[in-house]
Amino acid sequence: MRQVKLGLILWMVTAMAALGDGEKAGEFDYYVLALSWSPNWCAREGDARASDQCDARHDHGWILHGLWPQYHQGWPAFCRTSEAPPTRRMTREMTDIQGTSGLAWHQWKKHGTCSGLSAPDYYALSRQAYGQVRRPDVFRKLEASVKLPASVVEDAFLKANPSLEPDMITITCKQGYIEEMRLCLSRELEPVPCGRDVIRDCAAKDALFDPIR
Repeated sequence: MRQVKLGLILWMVTAMAALGDGEKAGEFDYYVLALSWSPNWCAREGDARASDQCDARHDHGWILHGLWPQYHQGWPAFCRTSEAPPTRRMTREMTDIQGTSGLAWHQWKKHGTCSGLSAPDYYALSRQAYGQVRRPDVFRKLEASVKLPASVVEDAFLKANPSLEPDMITITCKQGYIEEMRLCLSRELEPVPCGRDVIRDCAAKDALFDPIR
């Protein structure tokens, strides 16, 4: 009898822990739109993985890393949601702007579940956010790798998108390369100032930037 009670208690604890795994969907303050420079990711990681994203036939430049629900401090992830996961077709249809269906799937699982949206609506909103940002043409014209301050990339985005202010975007670096441009957006996809934990610009003066393949 004792063992039965102990087993029941352990089951209840496990069930409660499962229910508490991840924040509640739809509870967040704003979005972060992350655009990744594909050639740099390929140089750092993608080539070693033999990722199809890095094949020159795709001509990828700034791709959509993700649209992330964000708190004013911190962010939710892997939220509890009753929404059905995306189908393979849905993730495959995102590869033109996300590079791989695997990335599209991971972004739904980690971030899309926190949006409070269905998978189709989350992907549609992500595509809309990606489409409304003008990506500077100058980076697609590079013919060789260059080293440049991260501030040059930020300035290029600000010039291409006059409605943006410096406190609304940030440039990140990783392993000596320019990594991403991150833009803070309201739930209605209007540019807004970023929180303290987002607005951390890369201070590198000589970050690598590879050309389109």
